Amino acid sequence: MQTTDFAKYLTKFFSEYLTGERGASTNTIRSYSNTFTHLLTFMDEKEHIKADTLLLDHLNRNVILRFLDWLQTSKQSGNATRNQRLAALHSFFKYMQYEDVKRMSQWQEILSIKVKRQERRSVNYLTVDGVKFLLEQIPTDNRTARRNLALIALMYDCGARVQEIIDLSPSSLRIDKPSCITLYGKGNKKRIVPLQDEQVALLKEYMKENSLDNPANNQRPLFANNRGGRLTNAGITYILNMYADMARKLKPEIIPKISPHTLRHSKAMHLLQAGVNLVYIRDILGHVSIQTTEIYARADSKQKRQALEAAYINVLPKTDNQGLWEKDAQLKTWLKNLSK
Repeated sequence: MQTTDFAKYLTKFFSEYLTGERGASTNTIRSYSNTFTHLLTFMDEKEHIKADTLLLDHLNRNVILRFLDWLQTSKQSGNATRNQRLAALHSFFKYMQYEDVKRMSQWQEILSIKVKRQERRSVNYLTVDGVKFLLEQIPTDNRTARRNLALIALMYDCGARVQEIIDLSPSSLRIDKPSCITLYGKGNKKRIVPLQDEQVALLKEYMKENSLDNPANNQRPLFANNRGGRLTNAGITYILNMYADMARKLKPEIIPKISPHTLRHSKAMHLLQAGVNLVYIRDILGHVSIQTTEIYARADSKQKRQALEAAYINVLPKTDNQGLWEKDAQLKTWLKNLSK
């Protein structure tokens, strides 16, 4: 079978440009790969063009627009996901401007597609009592449940993104004091997050039970599925929602609908409420800019109220409990006569 021009350039884009020239992170490559997987599915299902016959000539502005609409209608993707997919496509077609200059106008028409405006959503987080109650729903009478407890507790304790948890190995942990965990976030940026003693004790028991404290196993997944491979994003979401649903049935007022990212938001809010400086919260979460971290300060209405109360200066004139109108005998008489 002859390789199509699209397949040739897409392979070069991933194997040479992204990894070689750009030095893209594993997470970026994974995200871009998912975008093109969705595109191939769309071209097959809606445009009736199979992956092995897809040509560069098939890809134009109108086709890409239909693909983006399909994501939002058939896949229920929000504007943020749509924009993320568009960013991956833009990266590819910017690359194509230099690889295939004969179709320059075709690529520039695709590059002219605009991102959609995203509404700023409120931060969804659990209270401290909510996190405690969620963790209380996880039993400790079997190995899988003990893995789940260690997983969810660690995700909250270090404020990790779900992919950061998936990528962990025993070598990522320093159990001896000062205990910490090494995480690799967006752009493959490394950060070290301290661990609390209680969390370390839980991890020690979990690792010992699964022979993860053996140096020979220090590159195995820290949290593995029943086949020994790494858990997936969908798998961790399923595990979390299983216990969240149990907790919500008992205390719906403190357990809203949540996702793995909710635990990250919760940790950030609890640090802020405990008086931790935003700069330190930024470093713990691995944000590039302090402006990203400031969403938690904006979202915390309790801290806003406390700040206002602490800075409040009473400038209102003192008044007696009795209103001025009550002191006016003629006015009171007039008011009483209204009901006659």
